[in-house]
Amino acid sequence: MEKVLVLGAGRSATSLIAYLLDQAEKFDWQIVVADYALQLAEEKVKQHPKGKAIAFNINDEQQRADEISRADVVISMLPARFHVIVAEACLNFSKHLITASYVSEDMKEMDEQAKEKGLLFLNECGLDPGIDHMSAKKVIDQIREKGFDLRAFESFTGGLLKPNKEEDNPWEYKFTWNPRNVVLAGQGEVKFIQEGRYKYIPYNKLFRRTETIHIPGFGYFDGYANRDSLKYMDVYDLAGIQTLYRGTLRRPGFCKAWDVFVQLGATDDTYQMEAVGKMTHRQFINSFLSYNPHDSVELKLAHYLKLEMDGPEMHKMRWLGLFDDTLVGLQKGSPAQVLEQILKKKWTIGEDEQDQIVMWHLFDYIDNGVHKQVRSAMVADGEDASITAMAKTVGLPLGIATKLILQGNIKARGVQIPITPEFYNPILEELETLGFSFIEEEVIVD
Repeated sequence: MEKVLVLGAGRSATSLIAYLLDQAEKFDWQIVVADYALQLAEEKVKQHPKGKAIAFNINDEQQRADEISRADVVISMLPARFHVIVAEACLNFSKHLITASYVSEDMKEMDEQAKEKGLLFLNECGLDPGIDHMSAKKVIDQIREKGFDLRAFESFTGGLLKPNKEEDNPWEYKFTWNPRNVVLAGQGEVKFIQEGRYKYIPYNKLFRRTETIHIPGFGYFDGYANRDSLKYMDVYDLAGIQTLYRGTLRRPGFCKAWDVFVQLGATDDTYQMEAVGKMTHRQFINSFLSYNPHDSVELKLAHYLKLEMDGPEMHKMRWLGLFDDTLVGLQKGSPAQVLEQILKKKWTIGEDEQDQIVMWHLFDYIDNGVHKQVRSAMVADGEDASITAMAKTVGLPLGIATKLILQGNIKARGVQIPITPEFYNPILEELETLGFSFIEEEVIVD
């Protein structure tokens, strides 16, 4: 009986575990779900005859060795900082490893060792990175196979709420993945290439430099640049391309309102604030504004950032309760941590709410002198707060890849990401049968 070890049973692992347990019945696998919180692992396994839940501490060297040595494939759903520890154990015991996280430099250094042992360390096989790689590379390869000249590639992904006219949420957003990552989004290196020119956006300008994306049937979105797009030049073999831009999608108006926090300094994570235990929402906002005992916090904020008092940005701030005399609920924290705590009160997804994943690609190329574009979009809805679109699109590619490895259908070895046909063809084909398909349109550009 082949054994799959899943390390981590958090929200993003829900659909992965369900998929693996379903496949385990067909192929006689055992699925071991390991988490620091045993109850969480048990909730995901649900006493399935092919499943086993265990309490697991990644820092327990002996337990780590025992569990990994007994597995055939290890899937790490732990925070990215633990992947290298897991990978080292997988090398020691000659086990395949799969993650949804970006390939780290430490992971890359294991490439030769993994190849020597005939192991596959597959990374970036979730949503973004993951489905974005596979769906984009498939079209890029098709364009190249026909001998066409690819001029531009743009790609955007957003983890959003499914539109709900009954929901009074002017942001049209709630947390569907790690809240801390949302609060810190955009900090660091942001660069891309546009019409042959290298472009850089400093953090304090990022949420003002947005692009409007229209997806027929689904409406308009704000798109902002996501990290270092240039690293995909080598990953996708795009040397010489004129435009390469990767971004994040939000509903219209989100970025302009989020920029209020950026300009205030409320997303700063580099220092600890004082007297956080006694701080209210209103005091948090006021701490970034000038002292004036005669003006309200609302008036000072609007004046400082040149906002209209009755405009959409101020409305969004009021809806969040940022001017309320409500205690933050932390004893200590950086501005970013305090803001995250406040946002969670309104942005935690409700039990019956549905999230939505939106992915959009643009391929611009020359076909025998004719300027053409392929526009490709995938929109997927979650079922509720547990079976989310985010969990599905992160977990299902990992599950399908696991099945392909156990069946001997993947020959690649070493540290890999899923950008070749042996990965993207079967994974995208099965995802389509599960309801995750791309709508593509080809247009001639005047």
